[in-house]
Amino acid sequence: VQLQASGGGLVQTGGSLRLSCAASRRTARNLLMGWFRQAPGKEREFVAAITWSGGLSYYADSVKGRFTISRDMSKDTVYLQMNSLKPDDTAVYYCAAGGPRPRNPDDYAYWGQGTQVTVSS
Repeated sequence: VQLQASGGGLVQTGGSLRLSCAASRRTARNLLMGWFRQAPGKEREFVAAITWSGGLSYYADSVKGRFTISRDMSKDTVYLQMNSLKPDDTAVYYCAAGGPRPRNPDDYAYWGQGTQVTVSS
């Protein structure tokens, strides 16, 4: 499984971006699809995850209410809609496939290349 993340960019505080993660082929429907981010000098941290089958979603407290994860099974694509962006959201964002623990990056076997999100103050 290859994952291709896109949609990053430069946005002002309070702005929005939508990230996309396209899988190269149909991913196993028992996998979780997750988004993680890593800022310079910091560890990779969980952002959000979703199950393919039931659409159950999980969020980090820092993004709850501002970010929304969704999936389009017909396109094998997962999205991360990011609203009310803050400078603290600046990071490289990675999509990943795996599980079963949504918040643990060690559980994800497949990773995309990352897309840069920069939020200016």
